[in-house]
Amino acid sequence: MEFVEGMWISTRARTWLDMARLLPLEDMVAMADHLVRLPRPELEGREDAYSTVEELRGMIARHPNLQGVVRARQALELVRVGSDSAPETFLRLAMLDAGLPTPELQLPLRPGDPRSPSADLGFRQRRTAIQYDGGHHLLEAQRLSDRRRDKAFEAAGWTVIVVDKTDQKDGFAAAIKKIKRAMRNPVADASVTSGFAKEG
Repeated sequence: MEFVEGMWISTRARTWLDMARLLPLEDMVAMADHLVRLPRPELEGREDAYSTVEELRGMIARHPNLQGVVRARQALELVRVGSDSAPETFLRLAMLDAGLPTPELQLPLRPGDPRSPSADLGFRQRRTAIQYDGGHHLLEAQRLSDRRRDKAFEAAGWTVIVVDKTDQKDGFAAAIKKIKRAMRNPVADASVTSGFAKEG
């Protein structure tokens, strides 16, 4: 509990644990992913995550008999820092259910370069970038930015797969087929793609 402006309120971590008796597993994972994600200070006005995996684990440990605690433990095993939205979390979970390996999150094309475009999810060794484009990606300025992002990855020899809310209707089944197909494709020689990356 926290005392805020004269009132006792539940912490975010405790609220997450309390919701375990009501929410399905994937929603618990998405909620925790949101709590532990690292914010963008210039956009969100904060520098710290709302919580940490360690804090959520500690909350579970302090309430071992709470209704829903088993589901909370299961969810915590699937939580990853880097999901910027619930649909990104749902896509990642669908990929795992389909037998795909755990993707990297917020994967930069050029590691160490703060100006590098990044993929929401992806596999560097397979040069596969997966972007989840939400509603704001329909705005013209964002669409132009997204196209530059995708072209940079493509010029470096990556396969870019764009997923949106219409893909959720079938549980991302069609998107996962595309991802699996991309993962089976042979990877181009690194010396060739690195040259493209530098030019981009």
